[in-house]
Amino acid sequence: MTGLLPIDVGQIQLVGEAIRHTSPRDILERGVAHIPEDRQRHGLLLSFPIHDNMMLCTYYQPPFAKGVSLQQKTIFDNAEALVKQYDVRTPNIYVNASTLSGGNQQKVIVAREFSRPIHLLIASQPTRGLDVGSIEYIHTQIIKKRNEGVGVLLVSSELDEILALSDRIAVMYKGRIMDIVDANKVNKEYLGLLMAGIHPSETPKAKSSAAEKVF
Repeated sequence: MTGLLPIDVGQIQLVGEAIRHTSPRDILERGVAHIPEDRQRHGLLLSFPIHDNMMLCTYYQPPFAKGVSLQQKTIFDNAEALVKQYDVRTPNIYVNASTLSGGNQQKVIVAREFSRPIHLLIASQPTRGLDVGSIEYIHTQIIKKRNEGVGVLLVSSELDEILALSDRIAVMYKGRIMDIVDANKVNKEYLGLLMAGIHPSETPKAKSSAAEKVF
């Protein structure tokens, strides 16, 4: 859905337009935000300063670029505003992203992705390895986007996170969607069975078959 891998079969549509055969840049330009699973490998350029990481998605577009020239003051002003708005704890916007804690690195990604006009947010393991304060902050920002009308696809292995943030939950096992359920009508036990590849509706039949074999 982010264009990082080719699609073998099927279609993907965003706001009524197909995005099957297109590039990651084109998908971003169409209004898709992406919080990747690995923030250091796929979300940031660690050797680049914070102000550059804050505009990686649109560095070639106005107001950050004018022709082939980067507009440094605009870039710095943008970074200063986002650092304040998203509470990124850093001595300044000129230090490299590698100097930040994991939680603040994640905030840089969230600030960059959320500051663009978007239709869809794809968040993969958005709070992995973060402290409690950072987790709460990221959750609040995701819910805020949902409330603004942005579609959110949350991918997470944390059941508490899934239940806290989701309206609907789809559980996959070995590439198969086991079930799609309303978050307010399901519990951890049910989700756990699906995650193990067991659909509760199939369990009685399985037990019956096993009993016939034994007796």
